[in-house]
Amino acid sequence: MKTAISVPDAVFSRAEVFARRRKITRSALFSAAVDEYVQHHRAEDVTRKLNEVYAREDSALDPVLERLQTLSLPREEW
Repeated sequence: MKTAISVPDAVFSRAEVFARRRKITRSALFSAAVDEYVQHHRAEDVTRKLNEVYAREDSALDPVLERLQTLSLPREEW
């Protein structure tokens, strides 16, 4: 898809140099940059949603399950 965007001259110049050195098109560079940005923020969305859930729900381990897990661990000498 073709689109027109406005970027500051300094950003455009750095992108131009970067793309030339990597032997990729500006379009490929901007596409990759936007994709990486979106992926990064998608992870933040997951964290935010988990925080919302745990703000409403108790996340403590059931005491019986906790005891069973402790008993399943091998004893170690310290």
